[in-house]
Amino acid sequence: MSTELNPFKIAQEQLDETAELLGLDEATHELLRWPRRELQVTIPVRMDDGTVKVFHGYRVQYNDARGPTKGGLRWHPEETIDTVRALAAWMTWKTAVVDIPLGGGKGGVTCDPKAMSLAEQERLARGYIRAIHRIIDDKTDVPAPDVYTNPQIMAWMMDEFSIIQGHNVPGIITGKPIPLGGSEGRGDATARGGVYTVREAARILGIDLKGATAAIQGYGNAGQFAHKLGEEILGLKVVAVSDSKGGVYRPEGISFEEGVAWKKKNGTVVDMPNTTNLTNEALLELDVVVLFPAALENVITDANAGNIKAKISAELANGPTTPEADKILHKNGVYVIPDFLCNAGGVTVSYFEQVQNAYGYYWPLELVHKRLDAKMTAAFHAVHKMAQEKGVHNRLAAYLVAVQRVAEACKLRGWV
Repeated sequence: MSTELNPFKIAQEQLDETAELLGLDEATHELLRWPRRELQVTIPVRMDDGTVKVFHGYRVQYNDARGPTKGGLRWHPEETIDTVRALAAWMTWKTAVVDIPLGGGKGGVTCDPKAMSLAEQERLARGYIRAIHRIIDDKTDVPAPDVYTNPQIMAWMMDEFSIIQGHNVPGIITGKPIPLGGSEGRGDATARGGVYTVREAARILGIDLKGATAAIQGYGNAGQFAHKLGEEILGLKVVAVSDSKGGVYRPEGISFEEGVAWKKKNGTVVDMPNTTNLTNEALLELDVVVLFPAALENVITDANAGNIKAKISAELANGPTTPEADKILHKNGVYVIPDFLCNAGGVTVSYFEQVQNAYGYYWPLELVHKRLDAKMTAAFHAVHKMAQEKGVHNRLAAYLVAVQRVAEACKLRGWV
């Protein structure tokens, strides 16, 4: 991994710029540059053919000054400790920017779940929990689903932790199936929160979103729900979608039902009838009103930022834009809704799930949506206000809001 695209180096650079603007003292700045704790584990798993394969796993607890650490578990063939560190840092700022009483953590396993059977996935999920169970519990560090993990994997992990403890501990994991203590509204929470922020951005910019064009890079959980909710809530016309194999474009619009049906049938959106195939790179540069980068990190760089034509870039992915690209987008008038604000709906509803688990009383879907909307709207306007006051781009403004809150908690605890 090149230094300039190392996600943890990028996270540290973003913090450094923020610390300078905030005038943070050296000790607080240094404390916030590094994870408080991290664990790397090896997980032997017996595969279906009888062989044993050893997987490498990680759990990073970045900062818990504001509360228990919280963060997803990614299963990805290119997972690295630096990716997990960066995501744990961004989770710290994410929970702070939406002002929920949690810190930031992240976990992952280097694996290719697409090449594994369900039985192998279950053995890996349980093995991972056996490897890390000593450093997590429902009041210390609570994992959740992320890239290539899902409610079923969370259910296996919750069950394994409960077996180890000798009693049921539903609050150890969020993003669980609803019959096991999951929350209503968790499935689409990341995209829904992002859609709420796009609505607020359009109001500020004076853009009418009804019939406005949109493109979605990354057609997984968040991307598909962004398509559905973008149509339902905002009235967007999605003209392009893509996945890891490529993308498709149709200026007249692609309906959510059509996109999801084709993807489900063929495993990709590529070659959808009456569309033009295009690359992931070309999709980013389409002349649309709203762009949803919803895939992986570092897709918008100084090499292509000048070609981005969208009015609003709503980052449902983690770390899709490099620091150099941020400056170019800001200069060119692209209104970026930064990742740890835009995609904070997932952790917000995960927090709601923790609250519901803690007192064993569960909320109806309408109440979850109402409370999510309130949190995301308040966070959006706090960031926008900071950007206007300081004359900085939105990511830096989001950092200023979040880092200030975490630094204050560290100081009040007497850590620095």
